[in-house]
Amino acid sequence: MGSTTIVRSNALVTEREDGIRPRKEEVQAQLARLLASPLFNHSKHYPNLLRYVVQETLEGRGGNLKERSLGVEVFGRDPDYDTNADPVVRTSACEVRKRIAQYYHEPGREEEIRIDLPSGSYIPDFRCAMVYPPSPAQLEPPATADLPDLPGDPIPPRRKWLLVTAAAIMTVSLGIGAALSWPAPSAIEQFWSPVWGPAESVMVALGAPPETVPEPVSSDAGPTYRDVMRADNLAFADALTMARIHGVAREYGKKKLDVRRATAYTLTDFRNGPLILVGAFNNPWTMRLAGQLRFFYERRENHTGLIRDRQNPSNESWFHDPNIPYAKTAQDYAIVSRFVDALTERMVVVVGGMGRDGTLAAGEFVTNPRYLDMLARRAPKHWERKNLQVVLATDIVKGNTGPPRILRTWFW
Repeated sequence: MGSTTIVRSNALVTEREDGIRPRKEEVQAQLARLLASPLFNHSKHYPNLLRYVVQETLEGRGGNLKERSLGVEVFGRDPDYDTNADPVVRTSACEVRKRIAQYYHEPGREEEIRIDLPSGSYIPDFRCAMVYPPSPAQLEPPATADLPDLPGDPIPPRRKWLLVTAAAIMTVSLGIGAALSWPAPSAIEQFWSPVWGPAESVMVALGAPPETVPEPVSSDAGPTYRDVMRADNLAFADALTMARIHGVAREYGKKKLDVRRATAYTLTDFRNGPLILVGAFNNPWTMRLAGQLRFFYERRENHTGLIRDRQNPSNESWFHDPNIPYAKTAQDYAIVSRFVDALTERMVVVVGGMGRDGTLAAGEFVTNPRYLDMLARRAPKHWERKNLQVVLATDIVKGNTGPPRILRTWFW
């Protein structure tokens, strides 16, 4: 299955970064398939909203898609209506996102053009599957002609020269064939081999929630054993991601992992070897060491956050609001980074999502050969020697985390 790429109405998105753009008629045909599905054809408001935002974006008017204008044009509200008292656009958009995710979660939808409505935005994304040429191993070897039988008479000089030339060509061909038959490193090996290095072990720093140990009631008293146990918690997404990385380290790197909470490490520790950071907002070292890269996490008020792109700072579609009901959350986002840190001069890998589903998707992405193969297909030559960042999205369907999808890549 080919990987997919995002296409926005934003002129800053290039074909080199995001692949071949779907044509207008292809998007319209895919919209018709969506609206004809049982998820939409039994409703009135949700198809109208999706149809309107898609058509406006295709006509180049995506920048006008605001909550108030949608309330007026789609839902017939007065131009001065109170959007706080009447959140019809927000609630309908949440339901549209959820139904889109359910549609693409069904088997057989993988190769269809994808229409998404990112959280925090009313401007849809259009993506199309990328078809890649077969790898050299999949190509049929060229046919070779049989050599004629040699006569018993002495070989003429001209024919002898031809035979010597043919033998030389065959020798070279056999050498090339032997080189091609030597197994090339897999994508998962290319991603992780710069991390393992000569070090005996690799540090893993896990994010953690704020400490919950209560203050002692007097100078002589302290937290009870039960208090300490309650505070010694770890997010399930971080724990599962760590377990997946541990499996890759044992199979491919033959390395031991030095696993600690992020608060147990110091900057001096990080100068001793490679480092893997799990978690985003709950990991202070992620926020510090990866905060100067092109794609970075930005925390906002009320614990909301988003992923920023320094080359496209106006993009706020990769938004996460943990305050909304989980049942209405249709997507989560994550960043995977692999880079040599300037402070420690060591290789650092960051695997962290905006929420739990983003971290789960990022952990699956860096440990599943299938998804790293998708990354390798769009990566430049010698990408295993470069720093890189990957922005991921995942759908959330009935509390289940969907597969990771590549939104952006960056190599340097």
